[in-house]
Amino acid sequence: MTGPTTAPTTPDDTGSERRARPRTRRGRLARAASGLLVLGMAGGAVAGATQLGAAGARAVAAPGVEVAPTPVTLQCPGPVVLPQRAERGDAAFDPAPVEPQVALDAVTAAGEGAGPLAVLPLGGTTAARDVAAGGGAVRVQGGSTPFVVRAQPGDTSPVVAATGTSVVTDGDARGLAAASCRAPSSAHWFVGGSTAVGATSTLVLSNPGLTAAQVELEIYGPRGPVDPTAAQHLVAPGATTTVDLGGAAADQAAIVVHVTVTGGQVAAHVQDTAVRGFTPAGTDLVVAGAAPATRQVVTGVVAAESTVGSPDAPVLRLLAPGPEQTVARVTLLGGDGPVTLPGADRVTLTGGEVTDVPLGGLPAGVYTVVVDADVPVVAGAVTSRTGAPGALDDEPRVDRAWSAATAPAAHGAIALPAGVGARVVVGAVGQDADAPGAGSATLRVLGSDGQVLSEHRVRVDAGTTGAWDVADLAPDAAGVELEPVGGVPLVWAVALTLEQEDGPLVATLDPVGVVGATGAVAVREDARPARG
Repeated sequence: MTGPTTAPTTPDDTGSERRARPRTRRGRLARAASGLLVLGMAGGAVAGATQLGAAGARAVAAPGVEVAPTPVTLQCPGPVVLPQRAERGDAAFDPAPVEPQVALDAVTAAGEGAGPLAVLPLGGTTAARDVAAGGGAVRVQGGSTPFVVRAQPGDTSPVVAATGTSVVTDGDARGLAAASCRAPSSAHWFVGGSTAVGATSTLVLSNPGLTAAQVELEIYGPRGPVDPTAAQHLVAPGATTTVDLGGAAADQAAIVVHVTVTGGQVAAHVQDTAVRGFTPAGTDLVVAGAAPATRQVVTGVVAAESTVGSPDAPVLRLLAPGPEQTVARVTLLGGDGPVTLPGADRVTLTGGEVTDVPLGGLPAGVYTVVVDADVPVVAGAVTSRTGAPGALDDEPRVDRAWSAATAPAAHGAIALPAGVGARVVVGAVGQDADAPGAGSATLRVLGSDGQVLSEHRVRVDAGTTGAWDVADLAPDAAGVELEPVGGVPLVWAVALTLEQEDGPLVATLDPVGVVGATGAVAVREDARPARG
């Protein structure tokens, strides 16, 4: 059983409840400028606001000023980067003897926040496709450059998501490489990839901004930090730069890459491709995970049956990037609760050294992995699906899916690639594995017009992971939307499966968060004198 059984309740206006035995982080940011103070009016008081005026100042009602909600910009991954024949030293080698199937799928939920949406090539000004205000979905096939999705808000912030996919069905690059489109950022942690023999890892940097971005790399391997041959790279506005991590840090069996950006922001991912001899062993996109913290949570881990020592067993990758040694406490949350795996529950981490934790012998099912440590760590996980040998292969073909650590769920959405099987995976992560309670959320399946095809209240007991096949919830889904409503903090992802004659291709998608609306603000004069 991949998750706890579901128990529908009496339908009401919110749909049915689906029970499964799913941490909210609230960010607070207050900004004050000498002369003017801007206070959000979206609800609630700003702590300490009464202390900003001069002592004894007379309270004056602040005039309201309408500020439009912020547009959403998502940078999407472009087509997979195909290794050149010369890199393999074999003129007969073809990394992709079939044409890669490249597509972008975007969806915006119908509602007050559904303004127009446009899909533009990176650096371009003419939309390849668009969606009128009111919600809808769009699919763009082909293209040799990455796309940018720009969604204008309506009266509120839009619920929008997009996914870029590349499907290669033969050759060394065989695999389903897919990732959610993301807002550009100034810092990224990539936990995944390898530069050992038979592996290729490529860092792809895209700059959708108007100014050049200076990128600096830190690379960690099993023996500690690696001094890259080229640590700094310039990404021009509206352009993409690729970095061969094998050239920057060769012969590293397991890597973690930290990217920091100055002068702008970039979107990025690591393309991870592996072969065993001439048998393809998977291609996937490693996306940025949560920044170092004393707790990391990785969900969407779909484990097939495996044995201890199997090369295709799931693997948890950990790094404590600081100098301190620590012990990581690992908890595996399955469909019926925590699962004990001898040797994997406590892992000693040496500062700066990447550690892979084999999870062979883990029963088949869906899992959420919780990592606790006394010093900040980063985490990621990879799972494999084994198929059949190809005509010229001496062993079965494999595809792999990387899952990144994520923060507890806020309101978010995921666009679903057309023709690919999708399963929503939700984990409920309490303070302790045995903590009581449950997490609840509203799960909506979105159609091609942005309307809700079906809506369900899901309930996941603390310390467990639930899963629902989207095809069982509604047909012809363009996206899914999850909105937590209370209880134990939830994390979620979508596991993708594309069935092929020689075995399934797999990937994992993380949600795109709904950005809070700016709305109306009050502008109030600051009575304090300016300071030079």
